[in-house]
Order: sequence, then C-alpha cells, then structure tokens
Amino acid sequence: MPLDAGSEMQWRSNGEYHKFGPMAIHTLQRAARENNYELYKKYVDMVDDAPFATIRSLLTFENDREPIPLEEVEPVEKLFKRFKTGAMSYGSISKEAHEALAIAMNRIGGKSNSGEGGEDAERFQRAENGDWRRSAIKQVASARFGVTSYYLSEAAELQIKMAQGAKPGEGGHLPAGKVYPWIAKTRGATTGVALISPPPHHDIYSIEDLAQLIYDLKSSNPKARISVKLVAKAGVGTIAAGVAKGKADVILISGHDGGTGAASKASIKHAGIPWEIGLAEAHQTLMKNGLRDRVRLETDGKLMTGRDVIIAACLGAEEFGFATAPLVVLGV
Repeated sequence: MPLDAGSEMQWRSNGEYHKFGPMAIHTLQRAARENNYELYKKYVDMVDDAPFATIRSLLTFENDREPIPLEEVEPVEKLFKRFKTGAMSYGSISKEAHEALAIAMNRIGGKSNSGEGGEDAERFQRAENGDWRRSAIKQVASARFGVTSYYLSEAAELQIKMAQGAKPGEGGHLPAGKVYPWIAKTRGATTGVALISPPPHHDIYSIEDLAQLIYDLKSSNPKARISVKLVAKAGVGTIAAGVAKGKADVILISGHDGGTGAASKASIKHAGIPWEIGLAEAHQTLMKNGLRDRVRLETDGKLMTGRDVIIAACLGAEEFGFATAPLVVLGV
C-alpha cells in the first residue's frame, strides 16, 4: 500500500488548513463561469475570513480618513493594466492553458507571462476575431530557453528571472518525459532530454553584470519595459536598490506561497518568505535611497482577492501577479 501523502501539499479534510480548499476552488470556478458576483462574494468571504494563514490575515484597515473623490481615482478599466498572470512556462502547463491565459489578459488589457519556456512564433500574430495568443511579458531565465531576437522583439515587457519565490537560490528541472517534440522545438532543445535551468545566470555575478543584460535587452527591444524578478528574502531591499541603479523599469518581489509547481517539498516548506515582508523592505529601502521613483514595484505569491491587492498596494506595490487563481478558474 502506498504511504499517505499527508496534508502539507494536498488538502485533507482532517489535515492542515489550505487557502485553496475544495469549497474555495468550487465557488471561484462557478463564480467565474457563471459571471455571478454573489458567488464571488461568497468566495471572498470564505478566503478573507478564514483562519490566520498569512501575515496579511493579521492586518486590518484604518477607515477614519476622508474618502478620495471617485473622479480622482483611476477608472476601473484602467486598473487591468496593473494585473498580470504568473510566469508559468509552456511545458509546465499545457498549450491550451498557456494560450487561454494570454488571450484573456490581452482582452482585458493586462499582461500574461511566457515563463522561461519560450513561445511559439505562430502566437505573435492576431487571430481573425481579434484575439491574441501572444504573451505580453517574455521571460529571460538562466537557461535562455527559447530566447531569440524574434522572441525578444515581440514583447511589451522583458523579465529577467533571477530567482523563484518558492525556491530562492535553486534552478529548474523539466523531466525528460515532458520534453515532447513541440516543447523541444519551442525551447530550442532536444526531444526526450531533460532540461535544467541552473541556479545562477552564468553571465551575472554582480549588479554591473545585471545592468549589462538590462542594457542588452533594452537594445533588443527599445519599446519594452525591463523587469527583474527577485524573491522575498532578508536583504532584498539592498538588492532592489542595485537593480534600480541598473536601470530596470520594474522590480517583482515574489513571495514563497507562489511558484510551488516546480519546487521541491523541502523548498516549499523551508525556503523563501512571504511577499508582505520582502515588498515592505524593498519599498522602504528604495524610498530611503531616493530610488523609488525610478521603478515600479510588483508582487505575486498567492494573491487571491481584492483585499490582498489593497494590502499589497499599501505596502508599496503598483502591479500585481496572479497564477494559481487563474489556473483554478481554467480548471487545470
């Protein structure tokens, strides 16, 4: 008989609490598919009023201030440009899921992220009905999978992935069995051969090296913003200051609750820290060094409701990434 996997990674009725439990998943899927706001409010209550599972669960809002007039606030439709889907590579998720996320974000004016698996050039052209399967954000990771001049030119944002939230300091691994011919073609690899993303970029060992890559990417696509993905950790503020001085346009602080799909169990449980801590440190350090106006701050790592977005904004974030929730809605 196989051993019980326990409740750390997979939900069990008598196990530890998971924010994405069966009822939360079911309610969110129904709310999205039926476009039912009442069901969505039930999902929000279920998640926000749940047992304390995150730092933000312990925070409340002060509401004794005068409300800002609505005409001084960004209209709802303009908020979408601040929303992104997480960097989930083609190969880690299916073609259908990857393209569905891109189409959805392009429709609302947000941005999807290619992840480090490259992207099929066929997706760079709009369909006859106006839909676009192109990911607005193209990722450049340590292994440079699928990175070509055409790939770089077809982006609104180029993201240098320095680390991943749930496994800082570690690389990635796509098992040989998942390297199908179409995956290998997109990544510029060999069918049936396992793919390893090394922990470091072998051309980046200092802020100066990172600044050189930022310059090169700006040269490859002058219209694209350059983003650098960091993870929440002690001292990330100092790193963020160096990235800002390297002339990046966006700094992403990724929390440990996100990016668990390609991380080992030990990493998920024992590496990385919540985005709340990393984001607050990065924002405050940039402020103290007079660098805050040079970059936009983004965060991700299990953002699930509007309350999470508001708390992230209060801590300094201007853009927000979602990964698990969109996959839940898709049913994958």
